[in-house]
Amino acid sequence: MEDCFSSDEDYFDSDRDLLDGLENEESAEEWVPPKGSSTKVITKESLLVAQREDLRRVMDLLSLREHHARTLLIHYRWDVEKLFAVLVEKGKASLFMEAGVSIVEHQDPDSLLPPSTVMCDICLEEIPGSEVTKMGCGHCFCNNCWTEHFVVKINDGQSKRIKCMAHKCNAICDEAVVRNLVSKKHPNLAEKFDRFLLESYIEDNKRVKWCPSTPHCGNAIRIEDDEFCEVECSCGLQFCFSCLSEAHSPCSCLMWELWVKKCRDESETVNWITVHTKPCPKCHKPVEKNGGCNLVSCICGQSFCWLCGGATGRDHTWSSIAGHSCGRYKGDREKKSERAKRDLYRYMHYHNRYKAHTDSFKLESKLKESIQEKVSISEERDSQIRDFGWVTNGLYRLFRSRRVLSYSYPFAFYMFGDELFKDEMTKEERELKQHLFEDQQQQLEGNVEKLSKFLEAPFEQYSEDKVMEIRMQVINISTITDNLCQKMYECIENDLLGPLQLGIHNIAPYHSKGIERASELPASWGNKDNTSDKAHGGTTDSDQPSGSGSSYEIGFPPHKRAKKEEQGDRFFDLNLPAEFVDRSDI
Repeated sequence: MEDCFSSDEDYFDSDRDLLDGLENEESAEEWVPPKGSSTKVITKESLLVAQREDLRRVMDLLSLREHHARTLLIHYRWDVEKLFAVLVEKGKASLFMEAGVSIVEHQDPDSLLPPSTVMCDICLEEIPGSEVTKMGCGHCFCNNCWTEHFVVKINDGQSKRIKCMAHKCNAICDEAVVRNLVSKKHPNLAEKFDRFLLESYIEDNKRVKWCPSTPHCGNAIRIEDDEFCEVECSCGLQFCFSCLSEAHSPCSCLMWELWVKKCRDESETVNWITVHTKPCPKCHKPVEKNGGCNLVSCICGQSFCWLCGGATGRDHTWSSIAGHSCGRYKGDREKKSERAKRDLYRYMHYHNRYKAHTDSFKLESKLKESIQEKVSISEERDSQIRDFGWVTNGLYRLFRSRRVLSYSYPFAFYMFGDELFKDEMTKEERELKQHLFEDQQQQLEGNVEKLSKFLEAPFEQYSEDKVMEIRMQVINISTITDNLCQKMYECIENDLLGPLQLGIHNIAPYHSKGIERASELPASWGNKDNTSDKAHGGTTDSDQPSGSGSSYEIGFPPHKRAKKEEQGDRFFDLNLPAEFVDRSDI
């Protein structure tokens, strides 16, 4: 069980490149993902651009400087829509107060002139006016105290929202002041501060998450719509955006997490051993009872009572042990044993089918080379058939449908078991829904097997009429399997998970063309953008967090800067295993 699970991720990482070299012009157009993907890849070069898109929206609406807009967005976890909703509902004053933004709209010019000396309320010393700093909230302390305060907060990981030192003041300190004071004595900490501000866009943003690739590709993924979706990074990894594990629909995230644990720990087998055996009180090895007598002997020579597990002597009758009486009711143990046995058989039923389709997926993944040879031979023949796009599309549909079918068994295991939904359905409702789902599952399974059979056929040896017959079969079955997958997802969403009161089980929607590949976000700004920044008092490129280097270079911590292979303008469109990618073409 353990090895069959551990290999699944190897074959379900990325499905796109397996069909490279099979597509003609017609079929390539069919499977190219739509332009303007709503899912974006954020690289270290484009991180600043992505962050400033949201900053600019807030700056334009509220006429704020960039660091004030960043403070607002960090407080509202970069949810611009929520920020705007609070603005409409509570007003600007409440919005600023909750986020710790202090803006002085009208200042007396005389107040801007520093006094000759100032008493610092932190160190209680008279400080020259040139060595003190006043924050937007109005509190003024000496530069040394401010610097030490900033250093402590940065080292504690609180650099994204450093509050004023004054008692009960919730105002957030100006990031330019923090950067200026800290960089004089601790340039490395200033870089760390800048990096935290930049990475806040990913760490605190529910729409953006790091790609979970290993080793890390250095990319993050931003979505625009539902977080319950499956995405593909430009590095080729496909994953569930919600839980960051491998793409696993139609399983919900919780179902897949439980299934992974069950397969990894072999918990059902352990449970069966626990129920059907008793530990020897001497050597502690599990002992199985193979007769009716309650006096059991271990291979180490120790005798013990099967009912209570206590060590005993060897004198006994069929019904009792001399000098020993535990009085335990045996029927309870037998009932527990039968339940454990039933649960194990049920688990093995679903696991065996899950593993069977996973193994079929692995074997069918090797069809690429053989189909390439078949197509090449067929094209060399003096035949009127020149378009073999139906082979490519059929193979793609086979992989996509086989993958859905494989993950449908872990879903069924939990959907119709007692672990998650015991109190959500009556026994009659459970049986009715299970029959409905299994009927659809069986139809999909039958058509997937038919499709696999036709694609494995040696059509390069057949006559034109026979090839045309196979072509029509592949096209028809591909359409049928696509429709059956769609109906299965609709059944799960509307008939199975939809009526449940426990609304924590959401699945990624089904896409006929496979998991959408995220497009890379451009990493450049036009003149218009820079002008807009200056108009709002925002920082220009020279004012961006930099430390001792460019802000683009500090956008990602060193352990997240893995070198990424250039992949040119190729499309990775289909859901196929990563190990079958022809890396020589990349």
